[in-house]
Amino acid sequence: MRNSGATAVVEGVGDHGCEYMTGGRVVVLGPTGRNFAAGMSGGIAWVYDEDGGFRGRTNTEMVALEPLAGTEGDELRGLVERHHDLTGSGRAAELLADWPTALARFVQVTPHDYRRVLEAQARMVAAGLPPEEAAMAAFEENAADLARVGGA
Repeated sequence: MRNSGATAVVEGVGDHGCEYMTGGRVVVLGPTGRNFAAGMSGGIAWVYDEDGGFRGRTNTEMVALEPLAGTEGDELRGLVERHHDLTGSGRAAELLADWPTALARFVQVTPHDYRRVLEAQARMVAAGLPPEEAAMAAFEENAADLARVGGA
């Protein structure tokens, strides 16, 4: 699955999930195959790590695996709820029924360079730039790194 800007909620992926992903959001509610996130340069993925073995199936060369922080849990819950509403997914219903426990098992996958752009954007908004201008300025500040990995 390569994503360049869409939002997707899936119940599992095979090998090479989110390979070369450059943008968007992906939620994986079930198992993953090997080599997850190889070449991932943008966007964010949230993976439900039920068996605790997700790290071993992830290509961490360009990404960090981290717990969710701040409002990320709210965004994730909204995506899982929408998936449930649109599909009637039993898996989504099961996770939502005990959301605090489920949330603790999700892992956030964030590309290193993308994280730097997000942090630069947040600094610029805090300094008073409007969000649209901050996004462009943060991208320009990090353009050389993004071009190196194919994200620009």
